[in-house]
Amino acid sequence: MLRAAAFAAAGLGPRLGSRLLSAAAIHAVPAPNQQPEVFYNKIRETKALKGQMTYPRSVGRVGTPARIFSKIFINNEWHDAVSKKTFPTINPSTGEVICQEDVDRAVKAARAAFQLGSPWRRMDASERGHLLNRLADLIERDRTYLARSEHLELDASLAVCSALETLDNGKPYLVSYLTDLALVLKCIRYYAGWADKYHGKTVPMDGDFFSYTRHEPVGVCGQIIPWNFPLLMQAWKLSPALATGNVIVMKVAEQTPLTALYVANLVKEAGFPPGVVNIVPGFGSTAGAAIASHEDVDKVAFTGSTEVGHHIQVSAGRSNLKRVTLELGGKSPNIIMSDADMDWAVEQAHSALFFNQGQCCCAGSRVFVQEDVYAEFVERSVIRAKSRVVGNPFDNQTEQGPQVDETQFKKILGYIKSGKEEGAKLMCGGGAAADRGYFVQPTVFGDVQDGMTIAKDEIFGPVMSILKFKTIEEVIRRANNSKYGLAAGVFTKDLDKANYLSQALQAGTVWINCYNIFGPQMPFGGYKMSGHGREMGEYGLQTYTEVKSVVVKVPQKNS
Repeated sequence: MLRAAAFAAAGLGPRLGSRLLSAAAIHAVPAPNQQPEVFYNKIRETKALKGQMTYPRSVGRVGTPARIFSKIFINNEWHDAVSKKTFPTINPSTGEVICQEDVDRAVKAARAAFQLGSPWRRMDASERGHLLNRLADLIERDRTYLARSEHLELDASLAVCSALETLDNGKPYLVSYLTDLALVLKCIRYYAGWADKYHGKTVPMDGDFFSYTRHEPVGVCGQIIPWNFPLLMQAWKLSPALATGNVIVMKVAEQTPLTALYVANLVKEAGFPPGVVNIVPGFGSTAGAAIASHEDVDKVAFTGSTEVGHHIQVSAGRSNLKRVTLELGGKSPNIIMSDADMDWAVEQAHSALFFNQGQCCCAGSRVFVQEDVYAEFVERSVIRAKSRVVGNPFDNQTEQGPQVDETQFKKILGYIKSGKEEGAKLMCGGGAAADRGYFVQPTVFGDVQDGMTIAKDEIFGPVMSILKFKTIEEVIRRANNSKYGLAAGVFTKDLDKANYLSQALQAGTVWINCYNIFGPQMPFGGYKMSGHGREMGEYGLQTYTEVKSVVVKVPQKNS
């Protein structure tokens, strides 16, 4: 799966990619700095993580990134929280502390930056695009460091971004560098191109009037991002908002604040005016709730659980009826028809579920397999899961790193216990994968029934549930029998079946003979309780603009 994701990011076909990745692609990925300098609250010191990590397979010591920023970023400056309180950031590979909220100050800074006549409001749209491109260039410069936070040495400066993502989040460094950072750069540059191209129209209204529409920025946008793709979700939120001229107060996940704060430093370096981008690390119950209920925030965009999405919507309605876009949970069906290419379907279904340690809102976590190929699919899926390499995320052979934290680790093990107790057949995995850190074995359940907890709840971990079906009509009914509707997959050689299923499935994205294919050009979002609104593509600009109608009386109108 890791490799499939890397192929997609690199623009390689899956079969071509499998021949190239081990040689060219991996060799080109820079290695992380093992003992860099770290900045904690502007105090310069040299630090490396202590002790050896214990993995299912023996690997070496993990390194730490070159620079860590751990304060609040408001008005292009670093600040302590008003309360002076801090919270620890944990390395999920070892369980060790990496480094130790508010909203009102950030909102005031953003509102000041959005005032009429401010440098940001008077800036040409093309210049906003230039700043976004400059930000992308800086992220690319520091790509290795950021990937290692969310792990590989072309030059010293490149070693920054990828490393930090892996260190903070636990995902394999190769994925951070080749997939996450690649998609981050594409997203920012895509919306940089839109900055001076998303505009209003003249309207031929009856009578002697000159009429036109303006696309105006919404204003102060509160953005709350999750921990599973810290850099990518930050790019998905920042890019369309900045391209359309908004100002931002972003709450980053308390589990993974490091890359977002590093990017904040690059925002300043790129030349964005003070107050345009403000980053506030903190907990959802405090910083997140403050953004959702703030009377001077004009819009809130949230990615996370459906449960929290409910609270966001209620808080927005009870305060100033701010705009809300929600990208929430999923329990996505992945349908394997009997005529599917079995080799491809097994590998893609594996990738659809286990990618990012299973921590994907759109993971193909309900695998429906037609009955005449069910036994073969289960057997081959178990073999593939058993071969999955779990371990040090900085090792290029690793496909699966640790879960993000102890809470998620214990939650996943609880779901596995539930699956066994409710009668699903544990085919492989089912426990911790190491004696240290938050590693979970790749787990496959067979004989799963629709009413089981593991078939209904979003597990958000490396647990595959395989269900059997007979007919297309049956699988459509069962696939749609969920409160979620984020994504779906279909594997078949029959184009008529594929088209029929794509129309029948209640999901915001349907992948045919592929899965987890993303690009900034294509909108993403859910049906039902998977949220509302769309991110990415031209559709992603709509939620960050107000359409104003202007009608001017003129002496005489001529065609």
